Amino acid sequence: MAALLRAAADASYPATVTLVLSNNPDAPGLDIARAAGIPAAAIDHRRFGRDRAAHEAALAEALDAAGTEIVCLAGYLRLLTPYLVGRYAGRMLNIHPSLLPAFPGLDTHARALAAGVQQHGCTVHLVTESMDAGPILAQAAVPVIPGDNADTLAARVLAQEHVLYPRALRDFIEGQGQGSFTPLLKERGPGALPPAEVQEAESAARIRAAKRTDGQRSG
Repeated sequence: MAALLRAAADASYPATVTLVLSNNPDAPGLDIARAAGIPAAAIDHRRFGRDRAAHEAALAEALDAAGTEIVCLAGYLRLLTPYLVGRYAGRMLNIHPSLLPAFPGLDTHARALAAGVQQHGCTVHLVTESMDAGPILAQAAVPVIPGDNADTLAARVLAQEHVLYPRALRDFIEGQGQGSFTPLLKERGPGALPPAEVQEAESAARIRAAKRTDGQRSG
């Protein structure tokens, strides 16, 4: 969220942040937004008990009142119902800390390490009713380094998230990101992949994206 705020502060960026909204009144992002002069609000889901529809109706009311055209989820850990997903279908984005379709859901870094993968990263995708399964807009990869644990891997992935999300949103708004795969430069430094392996990883990712697109067309 903070990365999106920084990007949108540039007059050349094609988006303006109209509202930062959370279900958690104690979310640190609310204070970050307010300090930047951005309207921020919390609609605590606990006030609605088990009535998820009522909570999401309140979220939608706040978003619409702010004139929101695109919803960008960042660290929003509640599963959304078809009501809210359908209301913003095709204009709700999410960032997920893995190279989808690998490792949807939670604990992605620990699961990636347990699986022994050599590449991990993050994905910006459109939100659909299926968890972490919407069309991929952009991905960034980092190498898994010997000695990594979930925390060290998460920190490197997060750094890429901060670069990827503003870029993916910009491309989406400008019509360049819909249904496309947008690779970023891979992380450099100790343990970074050699150029040949970077190219191999990018090619494999493009193939996955092409297969996903073909499946959507045939469906």
